[in-house]
Amino acid sequence: MATSADTPAPAPSRIRIGSAPDSWGVWFPDDPRQVPWQRFLDEVSEAGYAWIELGPYGYLPTDPARLAEETGRRGLRVSAGTVFTGLHHGPAVWESTWEHVSRIAALTRAMGAEHLVSIPSFWRDDKSGAVLEDRVLTPEQWGHLTAQTERLGHELRERYGLRLVVHPHADTHLAGREDVERFLDATDPDRVSLCLDTGHYAYCGGDSVELIEAYGERIGYLHLKQVDPAVLAEVVAEGTPFGPAVARGVMCEPPLGVPALEPVLAAAQGLDAELFAIVEQDMYPCAPDTPLPIAARTRAFLRSCGV
Repeated sequence: MATSADTPAPAPSRIRIGSAPDSWGVWFPDDPRQVPWQRFLDEVSEAGYAWIELGPYGYLPTDPARLAEETGRRGLRVSAGTVFTGLHHGPAVWESTWEHVSRIAALTRAMGAEHLVSIPSFWRDDKSGAVLEDRVLTPEQWGHLTAQTERLGHELRERYGLRLVVHPHADTHLAGREDVERFLDATDPDRVSLCLDTGHYAYCGGDSVELIEAYGERIGYLHLKQVDPAVLAEVVAEGTPFGPAVARGVMCEPPLGVPALEPVLAAAQGLDAELFAIVEQDMYPCAPDTPLPIAARTRAFLRSCGV
């Protein structure tokens, strides 16, 4: 008869779980509808997370010494910084892009993180829904996007030792399966990896497990979130911009939405890589007492998934 000594212990998880200001309804460096940064740090630690992202640059202190003191005394470490880029506009925007990115990269590196998440710019305004440019890139713009992203990945690695992970996002030119596969097929894996956001990818009709299975070597980082399928069907049918869709609750608390995170995490565990998986439940704007209980329940749920 087999004994407990005969039963192999489960393999330790290679996925490191964290959270982000986004899960506290933070989208902007300064907004009266957002909780103060001190409260975010207090509560993310209380909820059981050890890793955080920087969020919008300027929300958390930008002085590395002060930020290290504030995070360290709460038992927190930084996994990544985040930038928004419009690299499909080509070399003409490189200098202004790099000026913006380099400040965030410097803080990210100073905090000991190794990843920088890049989100493409929006084709329509996130609040008003005003169309800012054509929803579909021209072949020339696709060429700019891939070439300039590779350049950014190279510069970040050479100057700051950071790994660039590009984040497909609703209402940007890099969103659903066709966009993502085209982008990955056209970029150098040594310079560009993917931040797979399970919620945004589902929002745009993609299947995260299929993407991990097909492009596992390109997955460099994860954002964990779910969408409410009923709300999603409504906002897609109505053409609602992403910001108002979030205000209507399109992103929901796990495990109440889609995609199911258990198979996503299982597929990610099967990769020969250590990964960050950062919980990001978009909730801007939200009542200040809403995030903490959700964050704590989500951390407990993820522990039940083995991470």
